[in-house]
Amino acid sequence: MEPAKAVPLRSMLFVPGDSERKLAKAVTSPADALILDLEDAVAPSRTHIAREMVLEYLQSRPRSGRASQQLWVRVNPLSTPAALRDLCVVAGAPDGIVLPKVDSAADVVRLARYLDALEVREGVEEGTIRIVPVATETPLSLFALGGYGECSPRLAGMTWGAEDIAAALGASTNRRADGEYDTVYQLARALCLAGAAAAGVQPIDTMFADYADAAGLQADARAARQAGFSGKIAIHPDQVEIINRAFSPSEEEVSWSQRVVDVFGSNPGLGTVGLDGRMLDMPHLKQAQHILHLVASFKARAAAANEVTSA
Repeated sequence: MEPAKAVPLRSMLFVPGDSERKLAKAVTSPADALILDLEDAVAPSRTHIAREMVLEYLQSRPRSGRASQQLWVRVNPLSTPAALRDLCVVAGAPDGIVLPKVDSAADVVRLARYLDALEVREGVEEGTIRIVPVATETPLSLFALGGYGECSPRLAGMTWGAEDIAAALGASTNRRADGEYDTVYQLARALCLAGAAAAGVQPIDTMFADYADAAGLQADARAARQAGFSGKIAIHPDQVEIINRAFSPSEEEVSWSQRVVDVFGSNPGLGTVGLDGRMLDMPHLKQAQHILHLVASFKARAAAANEVTSA
């Protein structure tokens, strides 16, 4: 079955899969999703331990109790032997798999086929484990970002990263002297955003590495939302609330959006209307409707979470 279109995930918090303390603490995080990591945050010598801990964690938090916080797992790249072993976590019915170092949509298709079989074997509802590729971590991937449309109904979003691609390109840094991303990484970001939009899935911005710089994160997250991203990766619990605020419509946005919808509703059949001295047309109406839909979706998710908590 094809899963219903999901409410955007504003924040996805990485949690090392082999850290009992961090896994336990993450339950209290306001992150919309946790990414239980089996890749970069775990030493290769501990990956087998992390798999067991992540599976146990998933099984201790069944889907019926995850209304306020989804549980995703970042596995190792499909090009490594560890990837198939990592997919033992399917038995815990994660909400999704974050797939690193993809070259193209073909990797998503391959993972989707694995999940088709594993869901049946493990008795997990078919088609419900979604996929978010980290779509810019190899040189080849930069030439394939427009090819994800309709590759799989499991595709839920696309995110990007600037660290692994820098290493693959032989760069000593991915930043310019002024601190901004160099050209190729700005290109990767833009193509990921456009590729996600073309595929009709959520664009998720990459991490902000300096977790102690709250002001810098706030500015970075706001800029990402203005560009079109609808969520962001977090690497530290203190980043989550800042990210959630940045990707939630403000009271002013909601008020203005309602007025835009109302003025178009009062003038049926018109393609352009005036409001407060501004001329508005269909793109303004669509954006206003999108804002109101987001607010309603976030409220519904919060209400569902309250129901689960009080049950």
